[in-house]
Amino acid sequence: MIIKRRSAVVLVGLLAATVTTGPAPALAAAEPVAEPPKVELVLDVSGSMAARDIDGRSRISVAQQAFNEVVDALPEGTELGIRVLGATYKGKDKKQGCRDTQQIVPVGPVDRVQAKAAVADLRPTGFTPVGLALREAAEDLGTGTTARRIVLITDGEDTCAPPDPCEVARELAAQGTKLVVDTLGLAPDEKVRRQLLCIAGATGGTYTAAQSADELTGRIKQLVDRAKDTHTAAPTVIAGRSACGDAPLLAPGVYTDREEFSEHRWYRVPVRPGQELRASVSIALDRPVNRDYGVLLRATATDGRELVRGVDAGSGRTDVVSAGLRWSASEEPGDEATPTPEATTAVPATTVCLVVSNALAPRSGTQTTPGMPVELTVDVVASSPAPAAPDLGRGWVLLLLLTVAGLLTGLVAGLLTRWWVATWREN
Repeated sequence: MIIKRRSAVVLVGLLAATVTTGPAPALAAAEPVAEPPKVELVLDVSGSMAARDIDGRSRISVAQQAFNEVVDALPEGTELGIRVLGATYKGKDKKQGCRDTQQIVPVGPVDRVQAKAAVADLRPTGFTPVGLALREAAEDLGTGTTARRIVLITDGEDTCAPPDPCEVARELAAQGTKLVVDTLGLAPDEKVRRQLLCIAGATGGTYTAAQSADELTGRIKQLVDRAKDTHTAAPTVIAGRSACGDAPLLAPGVYTDREEFSEHRWYRVPVRPGQELRASVSIALDRPVNRDYGVLLRATATDGRELVRGVDAGSGRTDVVSAGLRWSASEEPGDEATPTPEATTAVPATTVCLVVSNALAPRSGTQTTPGMPVELTVDVVASSPAPAAPDLGRGWVLLLLLTVAGLLTGLVAGLLTRWWVATWREN
């Protein structure tokens, strides 16, 4: 009977704790399910790939050799797919030619003989629908808990827009899918370079100009091999609000959002006494912005009082701006009686409002939607106070100590001066 009563009391205590703490914060993505890294190579097979300007060979032959070597050296466990664009339609009907993209090797464990044979049959043919190929490649890779990687190899800019490939890359990033697009340019053309930089920047990828067969092969191998390093759980997609009151409640984890130019987005984090909040934010500059820019991360109380603000931090990349902060909750008074198990209640948490602000301005003609990619990292740990410094006292005690120290300093200085003057006169 006693055991039943105690169980009932504990149950009531747990229910009370739930009511006290309020709604549970949103949880970041759980541990990733064991999935193999997935990569899709997207190859431009348009007519311009017949140009013979890479080591005296045609661009397509160099790409085919690179693909063969990559397939042979594919890391164990990596699933690979191959998609082509401009490979089949030989006519001049642009509407039909701009739909010319096919997946010739499905994403999955690779049959090396089949993959090499599929690539060997390619001949430079038609238009360059890069935007459509990227959209289809994203569908080929599917969705999941881990990152996917697209490697785009092309020698020219998209000749079929719309859809504009840069806008497609932003759309894919805005969907919250952890998709990275790396681009390789085979022609020294400024327009192509700008377009490929934009595609890569929108998704957190890289751009490389390959001017030789060895450069192309080495870079593709590097990017495919890197897939296993970026094979991590994708951040949880959230939507910040324009005020703290209805902002999403976050638990420790990594989150992704989108922020418009010069916008403020709010989030909430519960922090208990004895805990320290650590937060950082990074905004990817996935489109041209004016030079004077910055990002600010602040922690405020629910009534608007600022608790601490973050400091801009360099990440070593010019396409990302970051800031971070730390804040500890004040300790609760320690003279209260230790609660018994029967009377346990939850210690109330302090709701801290996190505000992500940016001072970014688009250049003339820059698309402002969707917002720029934001990655927010939140952690709550046990606070680690700084070591205590020697205590010199406060109030009248400190004043008396300083007065005595001043008198002693003056007396010693006077005696030394008098001794020095007497010695100087004798000499």
